[in-house]
Amino acid sequence: MTGHTAVLPERRSGLMRRITFGVRTRILATVLLLSALGMLLAGSSIVIMQRNALDERVNTSLRGEVEEFTAIASPPKDTPATRFTSVSSLLEAAIAKQAPDRDEAFLAMLGSERWEPSFEQFINLNNEQAVVGAVTALGADAPTRLREVTTTSGQRIRYAAIKVTVPGDPGVGSYVVAQSLDRNAKQISEIATRFTLVSLVSLIVVGVVGWLVAGRLLAPLRQLRTTAERISHTDLTERLEVSGSDDVSEMAATFNRMLDRLESAFRAQQEFLDDAGHELKTPITIIRGHLELMAAGDEADVEETRVLVMDELDRMARLVQDLILLAQTRRPDFVRREPVAVRDLMALVLDKAVGLADRDWRLDEQTPVWINADPQRITQGLLQLAHNAVKYTAAGQVIAFGSRAEAGVVHLSVRDTGPGVSAEDAERIFERFGRGADARRVEGSGLGLSIVGAIAAAHEGSVSLSSAPGESGAIFTLTIPRAPVPASATTVPMVQEVP
Repeated sequence: MTGHTAVLPERRSGLMRRITFGVRTRILATVLLLSALGMLLAGSSIVIMQRNALDERVNTSLRGEVEEFTAIASPPKDTPATRFTSVSSLLEAAIAKQAPDRDEAFLAMLGSERWEPSFEQFINLNNEQAVVGAVTALGADAPTRLREVTTTSGQRIRYAAIKVTVPGDPGVGSYVVAQSLDRNAKQISEIATRFTLVSLVSLIVVGVVGWLVAGRLLAPLRQLRTTAERISHTDLTERLEVSGSDDVSEMAATFNRMLDRLESAFRAQQEFLDDAGHELKTPITIIRGHLELMAAGDEADVEETRVLVMDELDRMARLVQDLILLAQTRRPDFVRREPVAVRDLMALVLDKAVGLADRDWRLDEQTPVWINADPQRITQGLLQLAHNAVKYTAAGQVIAFGSRAEAGVVHLSVRDTGPGVSAEDAERIFERFGRGADARRVEGSGLGLSIVGAIAAAHEGSVSLSSAPGESGAIFTLTIPRAPVPASATTVPMVQEVP
């Protein structure tokens, strides 16, 4: 036969390999991105507001100069100010009063005549043909408006042009006041630059602090990963160290609780396998040995072997059923609680126990209290105790059920008048497969009391053994937390057979 070898695809490398980023990196990248967007919006808002403020300052300054010229040209009638009789005298007088700031410039025009302040200006408007041409083209009644223009030197300026007339003089002059916009642009650029530098430094600080904080917060996740890698099917003892009260710490605590449940389930499974392997080995060996030695031609031997094999198989079936039930006690849905009236429950248990054997079945003192329990499981536990009492008593002996309440708990007891339990046996009969010294003469797997203990533990209770004062026999007691009387306590909960 010729073999066929499949060709595996080559592993991708270089740029073809998928680039992955850790949670820490993604968190930090998200924080930095959001911080950068926030700073960009804040910076843009600051720049826009500052630019608007500077523009408004320029406009206010230009309006002020216009109002000042208007006050010179048209003084109130009740003032001793001299009235101008010509446009040229008005323009000359207005220019003579100006002392321009470093960002201001003035120009007065009447035909070919030009007047400028005697002080140095940042720009000579008379040389700016774009300004002179635009102002000259304005009509005599043109309104005063703010306009912008780029000078021959590349500067941006904003100016206001006022058309000037004087009654009795046919001439029309122009009065121009201008403000530089370059200084404002420079200030805005400096603000934007400073804000950018501050933002970069802030982002670096946020990145460093965010990296450290993210590492500290995500430490439980890294520990969770390493712990999960160390956990195997034979070692579930690893746990995370939980510190703090945040969501990540709570997740670590939840992970620990999950490991507790896994360890408990694994232990229960391992105990089941160990117990089944240990306890089933004996009956299997017995069955195998008798089948091997059986004389097939001897009908009596065949019948004897058949009876023995069937008995061993029945014992194996009971053992497996007990092991499965004991394993089920670890499940969260093993008990389904509801309000249960103790007195009625004990009466129903007695009715069921009567059919176990010919004994003097009785009810001891009962208490009219309630418990929040699974009536089927409690019945199962009490009947198991009754079944044990039957094994160690003879016909006509007393087996009694009693209940007693005290300090928030209810004691449910099964009392018998058998030989009792020795102190040595009392220490081991509640263990798995634990049996008394004289247990060889009675049937049983040694799991009954373990099942009763598991039922009690599922109800946050316990099971105990004591002896009646001055009497022989034993008293097994289930202790269950007491519950308040329910508001609908008018009917008795019915107890059904446990499947």
